[in-house]
Amino acid sequence: MNQATVHEYLINKPLVKLTHPFAKEVDVYKVNHKMFATLALSSEGQTAEQGEPVWWLNLKCDPDEAVMLRDKYNAVMPGYHMNKRLWNTVVLDGSIEQHEIMRMIDNSFNLVVDNMPEKDKKLIAAHL
Repeated sequence: MNQATVHEYLINKPLVKLTHPFAKEVDVYKVNHKMFATLALSSEGQTAEQGEPVWWLNLKCDPDEAVMLRDKYNAVMPGYHMNKRLWNTVVLDGSIEQHEIMRMIDNSFNLVVDNMPEKDKKLIAAHL
């Protein structure tokens, strides 16, 4: 998945807003004012095989699953500038299949929504 595809998938989640609270080059995706993802160019100047810049996607994650994903994929590491126990950084270098990245995004979104008050959950569920 490339940056444009990831962005479209993130922004089309129910009630998601794109913000830039950290820097204009760091996209922060929030549902009901709660962050569930960030998307930014690699801070290490990485490039993909075609010479395109590599993007980093930060996603919230269950702590046990976070460790499992880091063990399974070289492109998943502890969350860059995030709580390392609860966040992973996914390097969008083409090494992880699209359906798996989408599953990780869905899990991050659902983890954040699950911690919201019941009235907010119902509002979001109405848009699914």
